[in-house]
Amino acid sequence: QVQLVESGGGLVQAGGSLRLSCAASGRTFSSHVMGWFRQAPGKVREFVASIRWSGGSTYYADYVKGRFTISRDNAKNTVYLQMNSLKPEDTAVYYCATGPQGGHYDYWGQGTQVTVSS
Repeated sequence: QVQLVESGGGLVQAGGSLRLSCAASGRTFSSHVMGWFRQAPGKVREFVASIRWSGGSTYYADYVKGRFTISRDNAKNTVYLQMNSLKPEDTAVYYCATGPQGGHYDYWGQGTQVTVSS
């Protein structure tokens, strides 16, 4: 059973930083991709960033590029999202997800709330 458990959300002032973690278990992830998504109230879920377990290639949405960094610790099966220069519009529930390279994300975490005050 694949499990993804996010942590690290909270309340921060604009311009501040947070680091989210996603601990993964239940499968071998070497040929998979890990992604972060977010959903603000009344809006659709949107892509934030992704990383390949093997090789570590990363990809970012334009609206977080230069401010957020995705990374992984293979030994801990954990993916991180370092968020700097946070803006009120970054306020959302952040989810991590995993799926095969070239496929759809098939497992999702429960989400962690990030609130950025102005």
